[in-house]
Amino acid sequence: MTMLEKLMPKSDDFFSDFEAQAATVVEGAKLLKQLLEDFTDVPRKCQAIKDVEHKADDITHRAFARLHTQFITPFDRAEIHRLLSRIDDVLDLADAAAERLGLYDIDQVLPEARDLAAVLVAQALKMEEAVKGLRNMKKDPETILEACKEMNVLENQADHLTRTTMAKLFKRGNDPLTVIKWKEIIDLIETATDRAEDVANVIEGVVLEHA
Repeated sequence: MTMLEKLMPKSDDFFSDFEAQAATVVEGAKLLKQLLEDFTDVPRKCQAIKDVEHKADDITHRAFARLHTQFITPFDRAEIHRLLSRIDDVLDLADAAAERLGLYDIDQVLPEARDLAAVLVAQALKMEEAVKGLRNMKKDPETILEACKEMNVLENQADHLTRTTMAKLFKRGNDPLTVIKWKEIIDLIETATDRAEDVANVIEGVVLEHA
């Protein structure tokens, strides 16, 4: 292989990275939702989410390494870095929420936490749809942009759900320690939906510039 061939990317390399990342986010978000729906065998379920997060980290690190060695990229290098980072953030935050569920001696799940996790799953599925569309963005940009729009709508739902959940948590007369534990867990899941919205914004910018 010549030096030029080493510098030239395979056309699908970065798109494959994005798709692999998005798939792990879907997997991790679904596992978090399942944990909250059936709060049994918690250590094993938390470890399963951690394993997915480690798999995602491997994908991200390989993609970053490729970004620093390949001369030609499918679109702006900074945008590729942002997209890789934001997708990775979503799963990191979901994993952090699961970790707290395992560490904080939670004995009863807040029902609204399940609803918030369901929003995250819906967002992750739309993210996967948008990411898969990047490979052929010039052919069907509208489908990608619609998926991004729906991710933004879901983030707004998550914001509203978080506010109402915290209000209920304070009004129920829970002890302060319980409130503190659940506030942190809810905040982590909600921040994951924020990072998913960031993914949508990056993808939207890429599509509008290149499609």
